[in-house]
Amino acid sequence: MSISDLFDSGFKKRNEDHFAAIVRVAMSDGVITVEERKFLDRLARNLDISQNDYKQILKDYNTHPINPPTSYDIRLERLYDLARMVWADQIETEGQVKLLEKLSIGLGFRSDNAKYITDKALSLVHQGVDLDTFIEEIKTMNK
Repeated sequence: MSISDLFDSGFKKRNEDHFAAIVRVAMSDGVITVEERKFLDRLARNLDISQNDYKQILKDYNTHPINPPTSYDIRLERLYDLARMVWADQIETEGQVKLLEKLSIGLGFRSDNAKYITDKALSLVHQGVDLDTFIEEIKTMNK
């Protein structure tokens, strides 16, 4: 096995675990809504999750470990990507915003701060800020 195969394998596994963690959060209320399904479909494409892996993860999401990033910056990067995906089609539904709140908790943000973080993240994405500005703005609001 080559080094690139190891890297690809590890990257794929992290993406699958991240996707499974998001599915777990989406399933926290026992159902995946139409909006959540669309969000998961988009996320699976962006994470390069195959159709077979997608089905398997939906079926067995509890078998994947939840590994929220320990690095605050990586949590912010994931939040940025997720907020951009919510806004990608320029349509932001209440269901997507609620899911993003759940996901922010899954990423390791405090539940009592999730709505505020989500609102700020979506506001910044609507403004079209880049990742560096996003991270700087979120960090500034938490001081």
